[in-house]
Amino acid sequence: MHALLCIRIGFISLISIVLSSCIDSYIPEAISSKTNYLVVDGFINSNGITTITLSRTYDISAATAPPKEIKATVFIEEENGARNSLRETSQGTYTSNNLVLNPTKRYRLHINTATGKEYTSDFASVKVTPPIDKVAWKAADSGLNIYVDSHDDTNATQYYRWDYEETWEITPPYSVGIEYKNGRIQDITVPYPVICWGIAKSTDIKISSTTRLSQDVVSNFLLRSFPTTASQFNTAYSILVRQHAQTADEYMYWELLKKNTENIGTLFDPLPAQLTGNVHCLNDDTELALGFVGVHSVAEKRIFIRRTELPRTWFVRTGYENCLPPDTVFLFKPAPPPPIAQTLQTYFNTPNYLPIQPYFENGTITGYLAKSRDCIDCRTRGTAVKPSFWP
Repeated sequence: MHALLCIRIGFISLISIVLSSCIDSYIPEAISSKTNYLVVDGFINSNGITTITLSRTYDISAATAPPKEIKATVFIEEENGARNSLRETSQGTYTSNNLVLNPTKRYRLHINTATGKEYTSDFASVKVTPPIDKVAWKAADSGLNIYVDSHDDTNATQYYRWDYEETWEITPPYSVGIEYKNGRIQDITVPYPVICWGIAKSTDIKISSTTRLSQDVVSNFLLRSFPTTASQFNTAYSILVRQHAQTADEYMYWELLKKNTENIGTLFDPLPAQLTGNVHCLNDDTELALGFVGVHSVAEKRIFIRRTELPRTWFVRTGYENCLPPDTVFLFKPAPPPPIAQTLQTYFNTPNYLPIQPYFENGTITGYLAKSRDCIDCRTRGTAVKPSFWP
């Protein structure tokens, strides 16, 4: 068993090494590689706004985010036809106008970097994504599951991918009426929001194929699972599901990416394989690029789930359990006390520790209830701007 494990580690790293034992630690050369290939994330939306994110590969040991590819020239190119430019709306993110592409034409993405490298994706025909039939949820003993149903009567889709964006209400446990400002405690001038909204985008890969079925139908595909204690359902939760029709090549790319990122970790998992997308560098054969740019429309469906709809026996957490009870800051103990201004500064000279309300003993303020900002200001966990779709 130990010999098998040694061979397994050697295959995963793709590096020829000599191990004195199976437990010797090492850092593969690939981790410190300085090569930074272009990463293209996104697709050409044939009926809407196209958003493409450009970044670079980087060391797996790096503690920073992937470097953005900025100041590139990006456009959608119709085969033997027009070009539609994308503008850089934030660093590394390029966005088109709202476009309706000709379904009988082929399109590709064209990228010119600020350093003079030129990349294109392969020309691809437009795929029309069918509507989502249903997004539904079901409460089970283990928690809540969200499913998606879809079909294509023309049997033209067959390869499906989904992503989603979640939104939920956040309600902090404290109502704050005071603040520390200018060296003293005073009535609060700008109240903290009493409700915020958390937002998260999917990070896992959800794909399904109907090629082995007699009909192009996806039924009860498990999209998302939650435990019975999930804090997203403390008051209200919403999920927006997006459906993408794919070509066989694009589906194979996402399937391989899923295997490489989600199924590695045990002896019997498949070995990682090299991702070969459809983006190529035109003026440097040695320059690789990662990503697959398909051309298709998108179908969307949103549902809401409220706490009142879930089983009453579920102990849904608030997310603020570690914030209770509040701390008590005493100003007049032990005797003789230091000057009040000095004590207040000791506790509240940082914006990350805030007073909540006075603490009384025998009708006299002897201290203050206080807690970290994360327990008081819900903007540390979300946004106080109400989403336009929220009821």
